[in-house]
Amino acid sequence: MKKYLALLLSMLLTVSLFAACGSSSDTSSTSDAGSADSAATEATEPATGETEENSDAAADTAAYKVAIIKQMDHASLDEIANAIAAELDAIAAENGVTIEYEITSGQGDQTILKQLGDQAIADGVDAIVPIATTAAQVAATCAEDSQTPVVYAAISDPENAGLTGISYVTGTSDALNTDFIMDMIFAQNPDAARIGLLYSLSEANSTAAIASAKAYLDEKGVAYTERTANTNDEVVAAATALIADGVDAIFTPTDNTIMAAELAIYESLAEAGIPHYTGADSFVRNGAFATCGVNYTDLGYRTADLAYEAMTEGMDGLDDYYLMDGGIITVNTETAALLGADYAVFADMGELVEVTTTED
Repeated sequence: MKKYLALLLSMLLTVSLFAACGSSSDTSSTSDAGSADSAATEATEPATGETEENSDAAADTAAYKVAIIKQMDHASLDEIANAIAAELDAIAAENGVTIEYEITSGQGDQTILKQLGDQAIADGVDAIVPIATTAAQVAATCAEDSQTPVVYAAISDPENAGLTGISYVTGTSDALNTDFIMDMIFAQNPDAARIGLLYSLSEANSTAAIASAKAYLDEKGVAYTERTANTNDEVVAAATALIADGVDAIFTPTDNTIMAAELAIYESLAEAGIPHYTGADSFVRNGAFATCGVNYTDLGYRTADLAYEAMTEGMDGLDDYYLMDGGIITVNTETAALLGADYAVFADMGELVEVTTTED
């Protein structure tokens, strides 16, 4: 009996030991699986963390809104607007920010310009970039209460336009060297006896340049005839009148009204043997004879740089305006051929650029 009990106890102890070993093995296996799951979780956490950081970085990316408002549609203002847009894109890429912009046109109408300016303020833009004098004047008025930065482009006479001394306004000036263009007229034709002055009374851009032209011609003792116009039809009529007046050459400053009608008058002037000297190369690309002025693509780039500076650093460090360098003489070779005009003399006066007529 005692032997039987001893045998039974021995068997129970053996079973107990196997059970204990089996339990230990299962626990160890479960623990290892848990460690593997934990390791897998730890391996994925950094990726999740990076995604969240990238998401946060995207959410924290600085974003700016800009309203680009052209006074009207024509080659000069289109060139400037396109350059501003291109430079804003480049700035955004370089600085890792977002810059949204919209290009609109006031179509030469102050009421439309006012609507565009008011809408820009209502949309909460960070800067308004008006192109040309009237657009800038209207934008400055619209932004008076909000003090939204107004960074204008291509204002020939900012002071005369009332755009200086305003804390939230700055921009670029394409002021003409009128005397130099007058020099070009007489370098090409020393015998010119009467000069036509063609401009718009509604363009502040033209005021100072026309006054300078008159002073130059008065000092030289050369007669001049003035013709003004405020619409395309009036520009055509004024050009026709200057042909009848028998002028030897015509001068127009950076006048948007005349520029918008250049394609309608250049052939008549050339066929009459009258070279049209103007304030911007866009006139020349639309058929005028010659100019000496600024590069409007460069002016657009500079304006965009100023707008970004105004939005990111404020207006305190900015000047009233920035005068762009000129010195580029542009000649339309097709118009020169129609006129039978030799423009070789201009090569000694500055950098000479030859272009042909385009309709954009």
